[in-house]
Amino acid sequence: MAYKALQTMGLQPAAPVYLQTVIEEECTGNGALACLARGYTADAAVITEPTGKQLMTAQLGVMWFRVTVRGKPAHVAVASEGVNAIEGAFDLVRALKVLEESWNQDDQRHEMYEGMRHPVNFNLGVIHGGEWPSSVPTECTFQMRVGFFPGIKPATVWAEIEKTIREAAAKHPSMKDSPPVVQFIGFQAEGCTVDPNEAMMELLADIHQRVFGEAPNHRISTATTDARFFNLYGKIPATCYGPTASTVHGIDECVSLESLKEVTRVLALFLAEWCGTEPLNQA
Repeated sequence: MAYKALQTMGLQPAAPVYLQTVIEEECTGNGALACLARGYTADAAVITEPTGKQLMTAQLGVMWFRVTVRGKPAHVAVASEGVNAIEGAFDLVRALKVLEESWNQDDQRHEMYEGMRHPVNFNLGVIHGGEWPSSVPTECTFQMRVGFFPGIKPATVWAEIEKTIREAAAKHPSMKDSPPVVQFIGFQAEGCTVDPNEAMMELLADIHQRVFGEAPNHRISTATTDARFFNLYGKIPATCYGPTASTVHGIDECVSLESLKEVTRVLALFLAEWCGTEPLNQA
């Protein structure tokens, strides 16, 4: 729509503009990474995530993992003869929640997240276990999403998670002979920061101020976006700047259409000033 706005004025950007629509932003980011690996490059990248008209300057790393806990089946009438895999999984989750709280302590934080109430979240998102109500469950599998600060490598996160699970399992008599299995799946995403003094950030901020009459706020994200690939691996300054959304990932997720129009205006001006303009369809 920003591009079309220029066309209505008989103009087009005087430099190449790529529009990438990719899969897997919510699971791995492999779509954006594939575009980067194929050689697509640019002087700047803007992702139109709904940021509430804020300029993103930091985002957490994100990792997914799966843990499988094995128990020992038994009839409920003699439950003490069995080992409850679901209850064992809960013990591991409690240990991981202790790790979550330690990462949120002031001395563990990245400087850009100072003052935030609880930036790092461990989310127990999926759990499957048991066969039916009258047997001690044989197996339980849970999946968790963890956040971590920019500058921390995924390998460090793996090691901390595995250590926490290993130590918790060692305290659990039933897991000594059958330790839980940890698998890292999906997201293996580093966090990143964006320098607000980058030329593209300064131009976006200047145009935002002209459109709205005030400077944009910076968004310090407790989630991740594909912007990390451009910043970390493509050496392309990238940010997220988009409209205002409500109940994100909720049943009634929605985006303000008025803010969408306003952001489109900013992006059209950004295209015009970053790329320059020329008459439409000039050879």
